[in-house]
Amino acid sequence: MNWNKIIEIEHQKEYFINLQKEIDSRYKNSTIYPPKEKIFHAFSLTKYDKLKVVILGQDPYHNENQAQGLAFSTPVDIQNPPSMRNILQEIKSDIGDQSCATNGDLTSWAEQGVLLLNTILTVEAHKPKSHQNLGWETFTSNIIKHISDNFEGIVFLLWGSNAIQKSKLIDAKKHHILTAPHPSPLSSYRGFFGCEHFSKTNKILKMQNKSEIIW
Repeated sequence: MNWNKIIEIEHQKEYFINLQKEIDSRYKNSTIYPPKEKIFHAFSLTKYDKLKVVILGQDPYHNENQAQGLAFSTPVDIQNPPSMRNILQEIKSDIGDQSCATNGDLTSWAEQGVLLLNTILTVEAHKPKSHQNLGWETFTSNIIKHISDNFEGIVFLLWGSNAIQKSKLIDAKKHHILTAPHPSPLSSYRGFFGCEHFSKTNKILKMQNKSEIIW
């Protein structure tokens, strides 16, 4: 099994056929992020058989050139958005080191086995959550359910209420679920700062004799 096969199965379902038509129309008529070819970028970088951690966010960044198909990540030449700055601040506070991704590009995390997934995979420019209830929530729920059913010992970091709602899809007897408010400025001070998810994740991975993530 691999991500391409799983995504292909979803493509054949009625909800996704309807979603695809709607998304295609919106890309033609509006400015949508990320670029169309990057919608599933997270799955191309995090190999199926290397999966160790899932970080689940809300929806892509909605300003120009920010979204690249990886939750919370931005290209190296873009100024870090507030959520990314807060993530970097928590990493330094938690593990006492600068992140390896201070430029905001989380590709290295993805390549280490961290699936950087949003609950909604596209967004209209400058309109957060504008693609809510189009069908992406069903897609990401099915992905999370597949991971829960077919893997063991995955660490799920659920950030924000949209992500935390997905916890009911995860078998807590097989996996590890860590929840926190979203790292955006609107909610980071309500418990994202101080959540220590980065050190906790590595502690769990170490207990499973898996290599720790270089954050």
